[in-house]
Amino acid sequence: MITIKNTQRKVTIDIAQLKKDAQRILDVLDYADFDLGIWLTSNATMRNYNLRYRGKDKPTDILSFPYHDHLKAGQRIQVLADEDKNIGDLILAPEYIMNNLTQWGESFEQRIRVLLVHGVCHLLGYDHIKDEDYRVMKRKESFLLKKLT
Repeated sequence: MITIKNTQRKVTIDIAQLKKDAQRILDVLDYADFDLGIWLTSNATMRNYNLRYRGKDKPTDILSFPYHDHLKAGQRIQVLADEDKNIGDLILAPEYIMNNLTQWGESFEQRIRVLLVHGVCHLLGYDHIKDEDYRVMKRKESFLLKKLT
């Protein structure tokens, strides 16, 4: 089940489309019946979480909190109990995203999709720390983004 919580009020979000996109991503990844939490929050709250979990005292666009934090890119989640059917949680800051659109050359809706795909990839063990890891993650993101259009 996809759970979306919207506690920010500065940017109007199409929650139904966000949920539809998230479900499509999970369907394509063969995790259709897994849980995913999405929290849309303010820049101030995002700043607090970014400081607490990444040591960066500023807001950011997205943070990912995987349920299976030892999963490697491409590895399947092993379900041993019902609670294992959880991908994790994403926190997005719509105001921050809206204020930084010019650097990406995308609409707000396009950027939300890109970040949703990016965040889910992080939840599934993908990262972009090393160049090769970046290439692997970008391929997965491109594949998933094509499935959303």
